[in-house]
Amino acid sequence: MKITEKLIKSKLAEVMDPELNISIVDLGLVYKLELLKPDGLKITMTLTTIGCPLFSLIEQEVKNKLKEIGLAAEKIEFELTFDPPWSMDKMSERAKAMLGI
Repeated sequence: MKITEKLIKSKLAEVMDPELNISIVDLGLVYKLELLKPDGLKITMTLTTIGCPLFSLIEQEVKNKLKEIGLAAEKIEFELTFDPPWSMDKMSERAKAMLGI
């Protein structure tokens, strides 16, 4: 199976925010994906709030989902950023509908 950004994004869409039970993709938390040589991945993402204590849960779930497509956990690098800060504008229409926005 060829690992593509589209495939990675589809797996990340299965990772739910533990508090809102909406995918991290629909929430707009994933800012950038970079395929690294050889077989690595860098994910630049944010959280809904600075200091969110649930990042470790999200990080582990991301690794579990990406393992299903052949990416090794040790080859996945995370860059957590708050620039630009997350806002509800980053959410998909689906996520907004789920929250009644």
